Amino acid sequence: MKRWIIIGGLAAAVWLWTHRDPVVATTLADGGLAYPGYHITALEDYEMDARVLSRRDYRDDREAALAPTDLALGWGPMADEAVVAGIDISQNHRWYFWRAATLPIPAREIEQHSANVHVIAASAEAAKALAGVKVSDRVRLAGKLVEVNADDGWHWRSSLSRTDTGASACELLWLERLEVL
Repeated sequence: MKRWIIIGGLAAAVWLWTHRDPVVATTLADGGLAYPGYHITALEDYEMDARVLSRRDYRDDREAALAPTDLALGWGPMADEAVVAGIDISQNHRWYFWRAATLPIPAREIEQHSANVHVIAASAEAAKALAGVKVSDRVRLAGKLVEVNADDGWHWRSSLSRTDTGASACELLWLERLEVL
């Protein structure tokens, strides 16, 4: 009997952990961005039509409190199903990786037409739309690239370039709207 109580308690705890409502950020009347414990500064407007190359949800890192989902996105030639079919794409530890036995397009084109995007939902509606996104979906995203400064001194800043690679090349997106096309 005691064993079943423990198992039931663990099952309830797992269910509560996986079904909690996402914390979302809000846009203030003055245009500022608010999220408990963080100061968020908009750096640049962002609008993108892209193919979702990969999706990774995080729960256990510092960034997950703000951006629990990363999307690897492809546009231009990287939105082409025939091109993407020849590329192995993955995400891990907030990084996006690709490899191909035979390159379907030049490596630099892959780098310039794809990115890892850390997504902060600006509203409950944006969080709900993001939750429904799947690999291979064509999506339209709109919002702002941002810089985040935590009350404890922690810092996270979006790349503002579509041609950079490596560390600090990811976009940090304050997602206002997401539409599956």
